[in-house]
Amino acid sequence: MTIDKRAVKTAYIATDILSAVLAWLFFYWYRHQISGELKPGKFFSLFYSSVAISVFWVLVYAFWGFYKDYFRKSRIKELYYLSSSVIFGVVVIFLILILDDDGTKGYQKFYKTTGLYFFIHLIFSGFIKVWYLTIVKKLIQNQTINFPTLIVGNGPAAWDIYRDIVNNSQHLGLNFKGFVHLGMKSEKMESKTLLPDLGHYQKMDALIEKYEIEQVILAIEATDHQHIEEILNITEGKKLIISILPDIYQILLGLVRVQHVFGTPLIEIRQDLMPVWQQVVKRAMDIGISTCVLVLGAPFLITVGIITKFTSKGPMLFFQERIGKNGITFKIIKFRSMATDAEKLGPALSSTHDPRITPWGRFMRKTRIDEFPQFFNVLVGEMALVGPRPERQFFIEKIMEIAPHYRHLNRVRPGITSLGQVKYGYAENVEEMVRRLKFDIIYIENMSLGMDFRILIYTVLTVLGAKGK
Repeated sequence: MTIDKRAVKTAYIATDILSAVLAWLFFYWYRHQISGELKPGKFFSLFYSSVAISVFWVLVYAFWGFYKDYFRKSRIKELYYLSSSVIFGVVVIFLILILDDDGTKGYQKFYKTTGLYFFIHLIFSGFIKVWYLTIVKKLIQNQTINFPTLIVGNGPAAWDIYRDIVNNSQHLGLNFKGFVHLGMKSEKMESKTLLPDLGHYQKMDALIEKYEIEQVILAIEATDHQHIEEILNITEGKKLIISILPDIYQILLGLVRVQHVFGTPLIEIRQDLMPVWQQVVKRAMDIGISTCVLVLGAPFLITVGIITKFTSKGPMLFFQERIGKNGITFKIIKFRSMATDAEKLGPALSSTHDPRITPWGRFMRKTRIDEFPQFFNVLVGEMALVGPRPERQFFIEKIMEIAPHYRHLNRVRPGITSLGQVKYGYAENVEEMVRRLKFDIIYIENMSLGMDFRILIYTVLTVLGAKGK
C-alpha cells in the first residue's frame, strides 16, 4: 500500500495551520486570563484573527521553502530553519497587528509580549512539525511512501551502492526500478542485485516517464565520467533528485555532504538554484524596478524613441524572437540600432565596426540604452533583470553543436544583463558565444541575490562610463 504524496503535503500544511491556531489561542488566553493585559472586546475577533494568522504562517513557511522536498527533511535542520522563520513572522505580526493594542503600552510590555508569542508559537509549531515528520519518516522506512529510483551504471560501483542502500539506508525510501548500462548489458548486475537491465542510458528519457522516476543515482566508474555531462543534459528540466557516487578526490575536497549521519555518501546535484524566499525577492525586485523605469523614465524613453525614429529610416522599436526559460519563445523589445534590412542575407551577429549599425545606434549600444524597452519583457515575466542573455534558435543550434550544455541556460529566465555580458561583452561569433557561456553557467550554479546586486552595480557603471560595445 502506498500513500498519495499530495495528501501527505496537504496534511503537512494542515499541521502548520493547527499549530498556528493553537499557539494563537493559547497566547490570547494567557493575555486575557492570566496577565490581564486584554479587556473583553479590546482584542479583535478571535475567530477572524485565528484564520488570518494561520494563513499568514502558511505563507511565511512557503516563503522559507518548508514545502519543498518535505519528505527528505532533517528534523534538526527543520527546527533550525523554523526558528529563523518564526522570528521573521513574529516581528511582522507585532509591527502590524499588536503594536498599538491596549495590552502593549510601553516598550517593556511590547518586548515581553513579543517574546512570549515567539516562544509559544515556536514550541507549538516545533513540537507538531517534529511529530509529523517522525510519522512521515516511519512511512518512508516501511516503503508506504517511496521514491521510484533508477541506477545509472552496471559495474562494481553500481553493485556496491545498491547493496549499501538496501542494507543500511532503508530510511531513504528508494524503490529501485532497475538500472541502465553505459556500454554492454551486464548479466552480473542483474544476478547480483536482482534488478532488471532497462537498457542503454540514452533511453533514460522514456524510462523516467514510464516508471515515474523521482531519483537518479549515477554510480559511474572513474573511467566513464565523460558520460556525466550527457546524462545531465538528458535529465535537464525534469523534477528529479540526481545524486552521484563520489570518488576519493571529491571526498578529500570536502564536496560530500550527507543528510543523515549514517547515510550512504552521495553528492546531490541540486536542481533548486535559489532558496524560495530569494526567488520571491528576485521577482519582486524585477517587477518593482521595471515599473519604476517604465513609469518614471517614460519621458526619457519617449525621447530616445523619437531620436531613433528621426535619425534613420525605420521604426523606433525592434522586435525579435528569442528563446526564454524552459525553451519558450518570446519577442524581445529593443530600440532599433541597425538598418531595417540588416539581416536580408540571413541571421548574423554584430561586430565592433559593423556597418549595419546606425551612428545613433552605436551610441545606444555603448551606453546600453537600446536595452531599456526590455524592462517591459521583465515586467510581464518573460525576462529578469539579471540572467543569461537570450539567444535566437538559429544561434542556439550552432552553439549546441559545440557545447551541448548550453541547454542549462533554459533553467532560468534570461536577463537584461548577465555575468557573461559584464565579463565578456557582446559576442561577435559562435566561438565567442561559447566562451561567454562559461560565465553564464557560473552564474546559474551560484545564483543569489548578492550576485545579482553585484552584476547590476557593474552594469550601471558600464552604462555611466559608456563602456559597452
